[in-house]
Amino acid sequence: MPPRVHGPYSTESADDYLKAILELGGPQQERVTSNALAQRLGVRAASVTGMLQKLAAQKPPFVKYMKHHGARLTATGKVRALEVIRHHRLLERFLHDFLDYSWDEVHDEAERLEHFISERFEDRIAAKLGDPETDPHGHPIPERSGALPIRSEVLLSKLACGVPAVISSVSDRDPAALREMTRLGLRPGVAIMVEMGTRNASLRVRIGDRTDLVRLSQSLASGISVTAGRNRRLRSRSAAIGATP
Repeated sequence: MPPRVHGPYSTESADDYLKAILELGGPQQERVTSNALAQRLGVRAASVTGMLQKLAAQKPPFVKYMKHHGARLTATGKVRALEVIRHHRLLERFLHDFLDYSWDEVHDEAERLEHFISERFEDRIAAKLGDPETDPHGHPIPERSGALPIRSEVLLSKLACGVPAVISSVSDRDPAALREMTRLGLRPGVAIMVEMGTRNASLRVRIGDRTDLVRLSQSLASGISVTAGRNRRLRSRSAAIGATP
């Protein structure tokens, strides 16, 4: 297996910013505001501005940053962000499948480990797992080349009533929410449909083959992504690493 081409040295803190920009920017790699990053990372907006300036000044730069207009990743920044995300999601899958961590435990553990594993260790984990396509929460794992599948997903909280759908992924950021999803049987691959009714505080949903309706809070539904269609295979295409516009 040919060695991966690595970018310039990155710190643990810089990795967290790069990963957050990639995830918040979405498939279109839109500019991410300082406020959005501050909320995601739990830091002050002034701290975000300082870090973005440092990342933009790196040679080669990790981000393109314009004051008051936010930041997006350069090709170099995207390479590193995808590498860290691959580490994170492979580690989550390994912890879940081989070390019997529950899916509400793996995120924090993988956060601590993702910056430090070697390329060789990454390859060994991937081989041991059989090169999995997703982590335990349904998020796609970037390929070793950096290609990342792009899905046509919608949040369950935004799904139209009466449209059959399948859970494709769930947010891994709230352990309590994941435990509640486990209790309700909400996992990737499970069929779900929103029934007619008020949506202000909660949704009435039909889960899998259950005959009863279940009420989900808007906050819980906002952490669940779905693809429309009954028993539909997740539609994806590989997005190769490239320079951002």
